[in-house]
Amino acid sequence: MQNQRAELEWRDGDVPASTRFDDPYFSLDNGMAETQHVFLSGNGLPERFSDGFQIAELGFGTGLNLLASLAEWRLAGVRGVLHYTSFEAFPMSANEMVRAHKAFPELTDIAAELAPYWQEYPSRITLPDLEFTLICGDARETLPIWNGCADAWFLDGFSPAKNPELWEEGLLASVGAHTVPGGTIATYTAAGFVRRGLEAAGFSVSRRPGFGRKRHMTAAVKN
Repeated sequence: MQNQRAELEWRDGDVPASTRFDDPYFSLDNGMAETQHVFLSGNGLPERFSDGFQIAELGFGTGLNLLASLAEWRLAGVRGVLHYTSFEAFPMSANEMVRAHKAFPELTDIAAELAPYWQEYPSRITLPDLEFTLICGDARETLPIWNGCADAWFLDGFSPAKNPELWEEGLLASVGAHTVPGGTIATYTAAGFVRRGLEAAGFSVSRRPGFGRKRHMTAAVKN
């Protein structure tokens, strides 16, 4: 692929941080707990899981949210296939992803299962219980032409103050256009312009307690 690669450094051992956006890929406190609190619980998961459930994500990063979602899917014993589509402009290398996953021993088995696929940075991974699609490039260009529609969105770009492109009102409008009625969104940020952008995109927005050092997060439901 001709996509630009991630530019990163490692903090506190195995916590990757983007040097391009000066922001860590996951919480320095506990990345797995953050994913469970913000993206899974924030979207009412795993309770809403059903065969064919579609998760979409802005900001694939290390793939932590994918691994955690698949782990919850399997733990819940859902019969059928989880669909997961992620949009990423600056993909990490396979070795960087594998190193990052070592920070989550509870995901060791799933990380090992998926590790071979990252060597070619595939656009698709098909397993008996997973259909994963990675769409590389600027989401402002790739999301509008996506033919999918999500039941739940993970908005996991870098900080809006440092990566405003991934939180623009136009992109959030595309998110809304690719969400089923009653579909949900969760994100760690409670920035006012993000909340207003989601409201303009047709969502009912609420502020919830955040994870760790963040006082608040945002959850939304498509009207």
